[in-house]
Amino acid sequence: MAYDERLARFRQAHLNPFNKAPEQQQEHPDGETPTPARRPDPSPGDPEGTLDLGLAEDHFRPVGLILASDVQQLRQAIEECKRAILALPEHSERQKDAVVRLIHLRLKLQELKDPDEDEPNIRVVLEHRFYKEKSKSVKQTCDKCSTIIWGLIQTWYTCTGCYYRCHSKCLPLVSKACVRAKVSHQAEYQLSICPESGLDSQDYRCAECRAPVSLRGVPSEARQCDYTGLYYCSSCHWNDLAVVPARAIHNWDFEPRKVSRCSMRYLALMVSRPVLKLREINPLLFNYVEELVEIRKLRQDILLMKPYFITCKEAMEARLLLQLQDRQHFVENDEMYSLQDLIDIEAGRLSCSLTEIHTLFAKHIKLDCERCQAKGFVCELCKEGDVLFPFDSHTSVCTDCSAVFHRDCYYDNSTTCPKCARLSLRKQSLFQDSSTEAEP
Repeated sequence: MAYDERLARFRQAHLNPFNKAPEQQQEHPDGETPTPARRPDPSPGDPEGTLDLGLAEDHFRPVGLILASDVQQLRQAIEECKRAILALPEHSERQKDAVVRLIHLRLKLQELKDPDEDEPNIRVVLEHRFYKEKSKSVKQTCDKCSTIIWGLIQTWYTCTGCYYRCHSKCLPLVSKACVRAKVSHQAEYQLSICPESGLDSQDYRCAECRAPVSLRGVPSEARQCDYTGLYYCSSCHWNDLAVVPARAIHNWDFEPRKVSRCSMRYLALMVSRPVLKLREINPLLFNYVEELVEIRKLRQDILLMKPYFITCKEAMEARLLLQLQDRQHFVENDEMYSLQDLIDIEAGRLSCSLTEIHTLFAKHIKLDCERCQAKGFVCELCKEGDVLFPFDSHTSVCTDCSAVFHRDCYYDNSTTCPKCARLSLRKQSLFQDSSTEAEP
């Protein structure tokens, strides 16, 4: 009977709150109704001591609901939770639960510090054009304070020019102007390989935020940018990797190097801009990189094909020149290159894609379009063979009149160009006719 009495008392003390059947209380043998066992009050050092703040498991409260709404209460709960985590056995389930509660408390505190108020959608700071982001699931890092942006509870902005990201509370602290403005006003690269001048020239301070730095890491680690050669703190230099233009042009070296955040954004904006004139910067590069010679010949041929497309109705309707819309400078000149062009040449991608476009253009002119075929040339030196075009590999073009000949005929013939001679005679005859008409 002792076991049955203990079982009855246990069931009475732990009634199921979801059992809607009428409760039938069992009477005590002495005629007294047993009272439910009262749970002792938690001690301050117990991890369950934060129950009054809504952190304990409660089946009658929605999951994640935190009753503490005052900043002071949340800070007090955080401190108690920290002490509880240290007091609990390591790697235990209770310690893990306490860590989860601590995370929720900190998020709630951050939410109170940075409420999701009605922020303006556009903010302009130091030529940055910041737009309010609406994405809540993407995890980003603030470029100003180097902490995580919690999109669910924090308001954050992105610059549409240089893609600078920061919290709304960090906007007033932004001290670096938008890199897009520098690209628009002065689009050029630093072409010296890592021009280091030493920490003493920077007064042992970060080149961007002027925070104290040292090579020993006290008070902050000095990190060198391989593009500018300057030293930055860990908040301004995240060890991002990028191809350095000076190393690519002078050494044909495309290994990514560590650069600062500011240099990373600048190089990302400049990578597709055709600002590199290789013939002037490093003309010997064409002697050592065969792919550059091949690309230059293809670009020269495309420039010779361009007049055919401009005067061809079918080509304009088919918009053949839009095949090079990502590299518009290829249909303007054959001298300027972008850093992305050099990267693609080294990887072998540009040669393949440009060869396919060259073949498509040549097919339209020589086979598909009768108008373009009618603009071909016949070699006036041998007067034999097929119709010639200036972009054919076995032809030569007169630099004065743009007439096209077989290469062998042009160099074997020591006389002047027949078309140039004919034009010269025509000019002389016109001059003589005009002079005779002028005589009385």
